[in-house]
Amino acid sequence: MILIAYDGSDDARAAIEEAAKLWPGQQVTVLSVWTPFAEVVAHASTGFVAGMADYDEIDAASEKLAGERSREGAELASSLGLAATASERAQASTTAEAILAEASDVGVQVIVVGTRGLTGVKSLLLGSVSHAVVHHATVPVLVVPHSKRD
Repeated sequence: MILIAYDGSDDARAAIEEAAKLWPGQQVTVLSVWTPFAEVVAHASTGFVAGMADYDEIDAASEKLAGERSREGAELASSLGLAATASERAQASTTAEAILAEASDVGVQVIVVGTRGLTGVKSLLLGSVSHAVVHHATVPVLVVPHSKRD
């Protein structure tokens, strides 16, 4: 079983394409992570937004979008010959932790992630999901490099 993290970006599509080339016909789970609104508010620390928002409604919309995104990724994976299942997961604290939790729950042998193409200082300041997954995974991780280097 392979877990492919998918956010709808060109880099996430490239990750699916690379997985299909390397492991044709394999069973994959295409995961999209969504962020509960309480997490967004906690990071923004603005009481104005928090007091006026309907958390449940926002979370339902975010989860629905993640489901649509994961199904889109699973359809792409299936079209490339992979046996794909879509999955979405709420982010408890970080996207990387959600990916790692899903990998553990599903019992995968490898995790495939794309990159956003951040290098140098930008990567250090903004963080990197792929970097965190590589450093904390208990299974091999394939990081598909950013497709459009400047």
